[in-house]
Amino acid sequence: MKLLPLLFSAALVSVACAQDSNLTIQRDIPYVSSADPLQTLDVYSPPGAKNLPVVVWIHGGGWQQGDKADVKEKPQAFAKKGFVFVSVNYRLWPKVEMGDIIHDVAKSVHWVHDHVAEHGGDPERLFIMGHSAGAQLAAILCTDERLLQAEGLSLGKIVKGCVPVDGDTYNVPASVAIADTRQSAYGLPPLKAGHRQKFGTPEQQKDYSAVTHVAKDKGIPPFLLLHVATHPDTTLQAQNLGNALKEAGISVKVFGAKDTDHNKLNDHLGLTDDPATKELFEFVDQVLKP
Repeated sequence: MKLLPLLFSAALVSVACAQDSNLTIQRDIPYVSSADPLQTLDVYSPPGAKNLPVVVWIHGGGWQQGDKADVKEKPQAFAKKGFVFVSVNYRLWPKVEMGDIIHDVAKSVHWVHDHVAEHGGDPERLFIMGHSAGAQLAAILCTDERLLQAEGLSLGKIVKGCVPVDGDTYNVPASVAIADTRQSAYGLPPLKAGHRQKFGTPEQQKDYSAVTHVAKDKGIPPFLLLHVATHPDTTLQAQNLGNALKEAGISVKVFGAKDTDHNKLNDHLGLTDDPATKELFEFVDQVLKP
């Protein structure tokens, strides 16, 4: 895979530049050559950005929909904290398989590492974050070191923290088993686009699960697992991954947000009075302490 040799060019990519809340925004930058329209990302940089830590944000949408533009207050909030913010698109199921989606995200991190300094970011201080489907993608990218190794990158060297937000597939076989039990117990019709269909064979389901890859001495970064406190599936999944990380000696905090839901937890990240945002910013501050 050959990356674009230039950061951007009018002949290569349509880039919209604007000033919004003191941010410089560059949109729709391809992160691979001959890019599918979805293999692109947006970069939000605060004024005078230089050598700043970087958030790589992965949107949700069940791996079938969603868009990198749906970031609400996050870019502005992180800019105030002194971050460059990158929001990533990826190809979608069922047009491509889950493995292709996962590798798309790894390739986007490759581009960020190679080019984010040109936008004022530090390529060796990356935080990988995502919501829902994006939470699964963030978690697998930060536990299966082979994904970045395939891009010539070292997980332990460049990724400083991981924040998956309300994911239900850190342990895919468990999620599939629960869905099967509900279907059988309540006589529900078979799912046409459930986790079993999206994640493939039992071997693939295991391989695409972050819990499978947690182990000591792999360079796995500290984790903050945010979830809706009253959502049984995402709560159990966060606790399961959190326990695996703790057993491997990896720093982790599991935070259940109250009085919220799956979408609001994501939409409110960045708001000054939001409890999950407080946890998030305390996490990045602690990780970045000298």
